[in-house]
Amino acid sequence: MYEYINGLITNIYPAYLVIADRSGVGYKLFVANPYRFEQNVESHVYVEQIVRENEMTLYGFIDENEKYLFNKLLNVSGIGPKSALAILASDDAAGLVTAVANDDASYLTQFPGVGKKTAQQIVLDLKGKLDDLALSAGMTVETVPTTDNQALADALAALESLGYSAKDVAKLQTVLANQKDTTDGYIRSALKFLVK
Repeated sequence: MYEYINGLITNIYPAYLVIADRSGVGYKLFVANPYRFEQNVESHVYVEQIVRENEMTLYGFIDENEKYLFNKLLNVSGIGPKSALAILASDDAAGLVTAVANDDASYLTQFPGVGKKTAQQIVLDLKGKLDDLALSAGMTVETVPTTDNQALADALAALESLGYSAKDVAKLQTVLANQKDTTDGYIRSALKFLVK
């Protein structure tokens, strides 16, 4: 129902802020990180209204991209508004988009309230749906590079399945690309490198 509210931010609390519009009505907006806003400053805050059986709640966002990401997260099974705000509070939208693009569920578990199953669900539900956000926000998404060396590709896939992040695997590929080895040999070399 609401797209945004222009007004004076009158109060800032740990979980929400109050913004008064020009007619004097104060709106309580739950936000990911209220301290990104300044008190007693006219602001343009994007808003999402969520209506539940026994409550109507307004959620505020610093920009359209944050609101877009919030709505995408709400489409993930097991993610509600509070969980979505907790994820957004980390202020790592680029990391989230990159993790989804690279199927890196282990990276997503660093967000509050996101366990292994929820992280896998986020990747499953949002894969390919955040590309337009990355483009509009000017984010660069680091994807795991591919290789023609099948043994190396198998080793890298095995390392990812063991829970190593896509970022670590990409670094390993550059280190191991100059070697000729078997899949097992690549895995041993990679593990030695990771333990250092």
